[in-house]
Amino acid sequence: MNPYFVGLLVPIAVSLLLQKRRKAHKMRGVPIDVGGEPGYAIRNYRFEHPVETHWEGVTTLAELFEQSCKEYVHMPLLGTRKLISREEELSPDGRSFEKLHLGEYDWKCYAEVFKSACNFASGLIRLGHQKSERVAIFAETRAEWQIALQACFRQNITVVTIYASLGEEALCHSLNETEVTTVVCGQKELKKMIDISAQLDTVKRVIYINEEGISAEVSLAQNSTSWIIEPFEEVDRLGNEAPVDANMPLPSDVAVIMYTSGSTGLPKGVMMTHRNVLATLSAVMTIVPEIGRKDVYLAYLPLAHILELAAEALIAAVGASIGYGSPLTLTDTSNKIKKGTLGDASALRPTLMTTVPAILDRVRDGVRKKVDAKGGVAKQLFDVAYYRRLAAVNGSWLGAWGLEKLLWDMLVFKKVRAVLGGKIRFVLSGGAPLSGDTQRFINICLGVPIGQGYGLTETCAGGTFSEYDDPSVGRVGAPLPCSYIKLIDWSEGGYLTSDSPMPRGEIVIGGPNVTKGYFKNEAKTNEVYKDDERGMRWFYSGDIGRFHPDGCLEIIDRKKDIVKLQHGEYVSLGKVEAALIVSPYVENIMIHADPFHSYCVALVVAAHSELENWALQQGVTYTDFADLCQKPEAVREVLGSLSKDEKFNSTDMHLLYIFRLRSKRD
Repeated sequence: MNPYFVGLLVPIAVSLLLQKRRKAHKMRGVPIDVGGEPGYAIRNYRFEHPVETHWEGVTTLAELFEQSCKEYVHMPLLGTRKLISREEELSPDGRSFEKLHLGEYDWKCYAEVFKSACNFASGLIRLGHQKSERVAIFAETRAEWQIALQACFRQNITVVTIYASLGEEALCHSLNETEVTTVVCGQKELKKMIDISAQLDTVKRVIYINEEGISAEVSLAQNSTSWIIEPFEEVDRLGNEAPVDANMPLPSDVAVIMYTSGSTGLPKGVMMTHRNVLATLSAVMTIVPEIGRKDVYLAYLPLAHILELAAEALIAAVGASIGYGSPLTLTDTSNKIKKGTLGDASALRPTLMTTVPAILDRVRDGVRKKVDAKGGVAKQLFDVAYYRRLAAVNGSWLGAWGLEKLLWDMLVFKKVRAVLGGKIRFVLSGGAPLSGDTQRFINICLGVPIGQGYGLTETCAGGTFSEYDDPSVGRVGAPLPCSYIKLIDWSEGGYLTSDSPMPRGEIVIGGPNVTKGYFKNEAKTNEVYKDDERGMRWFYSGDIGRFHPDGCLEIIDRKKDIVKLQHGEYVSLGKVEAALIVSPYVENIMIHADPFHSYCVALVVAAHSELENWALQQGVTYTDFADLCQKPEAVREVLGSLSKDEKFNSTDMHLLYIFRLRSKRD
């Protein structure tokens, strides 16, 4: 046996002697009697009634922000990295890629940010924006986004949030439907605005965030539209020179109309009141351990998404710091980071971050690929460390605990943790449920708890949240203190609250975090929102879940995800996607099914490196990656990989096309 591994036996033996059996499961959610449609309802075990505000005397987001700015005056709030240079790098196939050389973070303290928000609020009014009109923020996540948001809240101006990646049709629909008169945007977004300017009915003013190279778009907008075009700094200056008294909102006023990504048809605008969002923030305050002024949060998800908007509002409320980054500059090896330049996480060294399963899946895959590439003793050591810790995470007293855990952390996992700055203490994963494999992997490698949340735009991200001391996987936690979670029967799909051993059904969420409904869409609002006889508002999610004995929820299906094929067989598209995405050739996948056919169709985004490595080994020649994806032998190889699972074969699944998302040409 390798002497190195023999030396590990002593701490392993000590940790085995010290380790005690796990504590018995505690109840995290308890049954509650509720009104409305019959079902099986659960509340948070600590709160009999839904929480509305955690802060005494605070009833709106505007009040919460002002209170924190006055309390944490000189603490750093918003941080942005200096752009030192942009450079173009050529790849071996002749393509050009932009690389960024980024410097350290520049910080604005709470007092400075509050002053900027007050100035911008006054500047909006001086620029001609009426208090009854709406402002749209159409930009990437950055400090100016947050300042503009808080400025609008101080004048009780409803903010329309729009994804920066939204297509022209959806963008035009969102701006026209809400009759937006002022738009705050960045360079790329300004170009999109110019392209559809003739189709915009109500836009009068565009405030652009100054970026290198934006002058061309500004000149074009000035020459081709009738809009008032002003830089962000000019609006700040106008407000500073001629301040306007604040017009603070009421709890029932609409703070945000948040447009969904529009995955099916045109996006819908969800109307969120100050009371709605504040309820979610207040509930999360009771879950995340010891969150406060010592924390640093890495912000890179879209602020147009409720998960990021709520997270940043909470961070500001407790005196912590927000450092802005982007998915393309997140780590030292991210696509847009110049070699030798620190990624956002390394430069910021955050303690908290939110993420989505797709990003954690990439982190997991990236670590595994690096370990496999090293091979030899390094790979053996990693495998031993990982599976020893996995045994412990799964509850075995024979796993790596105590001294042995510390040893593996120092020898193996310290390098992995450095990828995200090395100081992360809590990760919140939202959106789709995180796979058990990824959750365990990230938990072991980062050495921190991963809080899984379940919520929707329609519930201000509030629903359920797994507590920091819950090591289970595959679940999304117990109800947040602001919510009741109810399961109702869906007989057509075979999910009943009377099912054994766990009640199952459609997930319905009730509480002060449930929003008013969809803007100018009464029919859809009435379809999925219901008020019961006790005054509780409920949202029908369309998701299917089941409650575990301790009151925690597991997402198991989706009503709209079920398609009945030609021969009467029901297929869950999400389950098929989850089964097939494990193929090493799959970067992303979408499954389509038609009731008039007996099979599904897979649309695959191929994994660049994996498919190219296969082509090299097989001697397949190609001009570029788009060409490789159309080679018959490549299609056969990918289809063969998808068909390895015994549940699927080539008669069940037709591979429509494999491609790489790069340009319209691809």
